[in-house]
Amino acid sequence: MDMPTDMQHQAMGYDRTATMFSPDGHLLQVEYAEKTVRLGSASIGMVCADGVFIISDKRVEDKLIIPKSAVKVHEVDSHIIATVAGIVSDARVLIERAQVIAQQHRVTYDSPVEPEMVIKDIANIKQQFTQYGGARPFAVSMMLAGLNQNTNGGKPELFTSDITGNYFSYYANAIGENDEKMKEMLREKYKQDLDLKKGIKLALEIFEQVQGPKFKVSRFELALIRTKTGKIERLEGSQIKDF
Repeated sequence: MDMPTDMQHQAMGYDRTATMFSPDGHLLQVEYAEKTVRLGSASIGMVCADGVFIISDKRVEDKLIIPKSAVKVHEVDSHIIATVAGIVSDARVLIERAQVIAQQHRVTYDSPVEPEMVIKDIANIKQQFTQYGGARPFAVSMMLAGLNQNTNGGKPELFTSDITGNYFSYYANAIGENDEKMKEMLREKYKQDLDLKKGIKLALEIFEQVQGPKFKVSRFELALIRTKTGKIERLEGSQIKDF
């Protein structure tokens, strides 16, 4: 009886390093890391008519943990936010790198960095860790949202980078647990003329449908940036309902 392809690759050692291609053209360690990302807590990001937001399931229910210590949506700069899915300790390194990039740009050019410049640099770092030996890939998918203040009025933008080091710009996207289900719902229901309130309501409805009985608004963290103000606003739990 023939062995399944995956077992053959493991037996021949193609999954022992991130730099070795399997005979059918796969980097198995990278694919394993992608599975890790899909075990992470979920987030939805959306570009709306009046701004951009990211809403994330913190998935922290331990009463002994102080909720504010479990930050899911991070501030990269005063006009950029980011969230991650995957191994949190890996993510912390990339978030801190993104913050450094933003501050270096301000010091050097005396102007706010474009969101795409930040995600591109992070994607380059991820790509390096799929190409050089002695290190494993970052098991992190990063979603970054912000205002491109080099355009008239500040254009809201949303980007996502994957394990391989690719990144794309999105109108709306989901990362983490059940991301494919959520993306299917976004494809059906998302409209570019949605305002922030309607967009956030849609995101919560999607979470509720996917999570079922496990859904609790108290577990969620929301960060949004209005085009008019250009400032980050944060809401959690019942505050999101009130909004």
